[in-house]
Amino acid sequence: MCRIAHHYKNIYTCTMNNCESEEIVEAANIAISNLLPTKSRSLYDIAYNRFKKWCAEKNVQVYSENVLLAYFSENAKNYKSSTLWAQYSMVKSCLIIYDNIDISKFPKLIAFLKRTGDGYQAKKSKILTKSEIDRFLSSADDKEFLMIKVGLILGIAGACGTDELVNLTVDDIEDVGSLIVKIPNTKTKIPRIFVVTDVGNMLELFRKYLSLRPPHVKHKRLFLYYKAGKCSSQPVGKNTMVKIPSVVASYLKLPDVACYTGHCLRRSLATLLADAGVDITTIKRHAGWTVAEGYVENSIENKTKIANQVLVGTTTSAITKTVNVSESNIPSNINFENCTNVTFNLNVNK
Repeated sequence: MCRIAHHYKNIYTCTMNNCESEEIVEAANIAISNLLPTKSRSLYDIAYNRFKKWCAEKNVQVYSENVLLAYFSENAKNYKSSTLWAQYSMVKSCLIIYDNIDISKFPKLIAFLKRTGDGYQAKKSKILTKSEIDRFLSSADDKEFLMIKVGLILGIAGACGTDELVNLTVDDIEDVGSLIVKIPNTKTKIPRIFVVTDVGNMLELFRKYLSLRPPHVKHKRLFLYYKAGKCSSQPVGKNTMVKIPSVVASYLKLPDVACYTGHCLRRSLATLLADAGVDITTIKRHAGWTVAEGYVENSIENKTKIANQVLVGTTTSAITKTVNVSESNIPSNINFENCTNVTFNLNVNK
């Protein structure tokens, strides 16, 4: 933070020489201080100060492209590709804000960073299938797993991130026969709404959990610590919420339990929708994503559907068949062959 204050002082000195008032300079400094993300600002400062320390050790006076290449090539030995790109992004933002230097215009640096990522495969969370979700909801004991069940239902239905589940309040959910759930604070800054319908015993589980809420709870956070069939007044934290998928996987005795991370719920939802034939645009809109393709698992079910379309010749395209029926002409039967996901629309004219 001392380095940041030093930069603000430099800004103040330069602008005062240009006859800008102290009030203007102070307002500009406040605006500059708010340019970095609030939640991760400390990480940006750490990355920037690490770069500045390296420059001081190398007696660097000018932040040229060669300097940045040397710095990131040295760091490439210690970081995996995704982390190196994250470091670049944070250093780039800080250099623009504090030093008015745009390293995104350094083509050799960008080419080097891209080359370091060749062949890199990001580790993705495993997903829960529909049968696994249903098995857990139906067989796990409510006395031990009720809170986990409710978190799983809401997390899957709304593609909720861990923070979204943690911050969900009782005021964000309206029970009108179905649950209308509002997520006011999202990463994209765009509020979204999703619905949980009365399928199986999902609403019964939610209502049971809500009924156990102690009357003296002063906050409105939905998720409270749950043990032995009772809720305490203490809200569930992020560290507990992020373990919901691994708890489910552990109960079901699935392999690689540690691979069921906090992203599991979002990836599972995207895959379930894709397997059901939902187009990628609808998936993005429902979950509030700008990019959704990376969340969709290449499941065996989805691959089997594609194989049937290619090799067997079956399709999922819509086919309309109209049958006109009168009182004097009532067919004994109407045959549909080789059909799945059939919808019947009956129009009765009296």
